[in-house]
Amino acid sequence: ELAPAGVPSKHRYHKIVCDPDKVDRFFVDAFLRAHSEAPSRIILDFDATDDPLHGAQEGSFFNGYYDCYCYMPLYVFCGDHLLCARLRPSNIDGALGAEAELERMVAQIREEWPDVQIILRGDSGFCRSGLMDWCDENGVDYILGLSRSSRLVAKIAKQMKKAKKKFWKTQESARYYRDFQFRTLKSWSRSRRVVGKAEQLHGKENPRFVVTSLSKEEFSASELYEDLYCARGDMGNRIKEQQLCLFADRTSSATFSANHLRLWFSGVAYLLMTELRRVGLKGTKLENAQCSTIRTKLLKIGALVSLSVRRIWVKCASGYPYQRIFAKILENLRAHYMPIRV
Repeated sequence: ELAPAGVPSKHRYHKIVCDPDKVDRFFVDAFLRAHSEAPSRIILDFDATDDPLHGAQEGSFFNGYYDCYCYMPLYVFCGDHLLCARLRPSNIDGALGAEAELERMVAQIREEWPDVQIILRGDSGFCRSGLMDWCDENGVDYILGLSRSSRLVAKIAKQMKKAKKKFWKTQESARYYRDFQFRTLKSWSRSRRVVGKAEQLHGKENPRFVVTSLSKEEFSASELYEDLYCARGDMGNRIKEQQLCLFADRTSSATFSANHLRLWFSGVAYLLMTELRRVGLKGTKLENAQCSTIRTKLLKIGALVSLSVRRIWVKCASGYPYQRIFAKILENLRAHYMPIRV
């Protein structure tokens, strides 16, 4: 609820405002502060997802791919760390705005870590010439999915034939890789390294391709695809934590800006959960627990909270099964952070 115009400043309801630029910097700053020293390499995972809408929210459009009215937020993660949550309408290209977000984050990261190797990783929805050109010009590496085409499939025809022969002999899925230089007929500004996977599964062929700026000396073809590119699938779990566990899809406000603020609230909640896992739950059996598990076992519990002059007392039931973990959390937090004095 908002206070009517002209009411005294002490009125109960006031409009919530925020500085979007500071919010953007906050997420990256939290990521940087989570490291005691600069890593040698970081991988920024970009992905878009759907946020279904069931009303007449501002910016609601029907998206043919997701087959619903929705928003299409952009997420950027580095491992478990959230670096960007950007609410967008769904009547756009999935990669729209990715270059600007990457440029902003890379500049901020290099202020603290000037020598770190930064790798952009994304599916074929982010394989755009402008984005790759920017990476080439600014010393950022990338590995991106590449949509199949007849020209690409022809490049791995021999490998696909070998995979089929092996499949018929073993009756198990078989795959071979080919490393080659490739350039599109019109869109790309230069030739780039492409790795093609020729795979025969039960009942069908499964050719896949990725384009990268990483050299053969850094990653062989199989390592590049299996160890580096396929690892991006874990980002889907992080997005599920946002939407299913921390309600990032609660975008039911009438205005787009209010819904974006709700997305940011969910993002901040995720940062708190990440910090709790990283510091408070270190050394416990819940160290790698999902946000939903932490909420149900540690936060959504019955307790009596009482305040004194010097202490806050949280009294749980004597039969509460996670008392020792609670004590360990307190011990870890006290050891990691400076004590707060009022």
